[in-house]
Amino acid sequence: MLIRPHQMAANTTRQFARTALRSSTRTAFAAAPRQAFRQGHRFYSSEAPKAAGPNWALLSGLAVAGAGGAYFFTREGGVSAGSVPKVVNPTKKDYQDVYNEIASRLEEKDDYDDGSYGPVLVRLAWHASGTYDKETGTGGSNGATMRFAPEGDHGANAGLQAARDFLAPVKAKFPWITYSDLWILGGVCALQEMQGPLIPYRPGRSDRDVSFCTPDGRLPDASKSHGHLRDIFYRMGFNDQEIVALSGAHALGRCHTDRSGFTGPWTFSPTVLTNDYFRLLLEEKWQWKKWDGPKQLED
Repeated sequence: MLIRPHQMAANTTRQFARTALRSSTRTAFAAAPRQAFRQGHRFYSSEAPKAAGPNWALLSGLAVAGAGGAYFFTREGGVSAGSVPKVVNPTKKDYQDVYNEIASRLEEKDDYDDGSYGPVLVRLAWHASGTYDKETGTGGSNGATMRFAPEGDHGANAGLQAARDFLAPVKAKFPWITYSDLWILGGVCALQEMQGPLIPYRPGRSDRDVSFCTPDGRLPDASKSHGHLRDIFYRMGFNDQEIVALSGAHALGRCHTDRSGFTGPWTFSPTVLTNDYFRLLLEEKWQWKKWDGPKQLED
């Protein structure tokens, strides 16, 4: 194949950059989360604009539902170490205090994958939301029914007890907030603290009992094809473009053999939100992994 000199130089530069990226990021897993959280969004921003429609509200706000205005919550001065006063009608400041507590715990606790609970909090918020059915109006983030065994034990939710346990002390400190609101705010906080965009958040969800648990099979199965993905996401009201956009969240976190059956991260910096998931899919050379697990490609 013929190639121009400047193209050859560009290819060499890209290859060098990829090699350097692998080297630097693989040795920085332990330090990166804490540094990222220190640089996260930690102050109030302006009120969010009106949502264009239910699909984009779910896309940008992790299945935002309920009443009240849309807020941008970012880190600012937290509550005192003393007891938290009883809250009857929570204000924007009350939710800000919850955000601050989650953000502080993300910075302090580094005993999870790659030194951060951030990715698993995003996964909790997504799995609480991704059961929504637009035809029946069932499922979704309103209810937090994953607290109960029928739904919490679904295969797709394996490993999410770690996220629920992480947020349990926050719930104990702020008992007025519903689990439904807390799980979504946890996902919003994690995304923002991992260098993601500002996300509009609307409180107002209520918790529901075990009778509202959704049936198994409403969340994506990693072993199935694109047709399955379309069935799952079309049920929620998404189109193909939105499916691809949401898949980019795989830039965060990693696979586990005791959960999905697969193993390893999708990117070299799984605690920072980037577009590397898409970039690496296109730029890397992939081959079948030689192991006893399910069929899996690796670079």
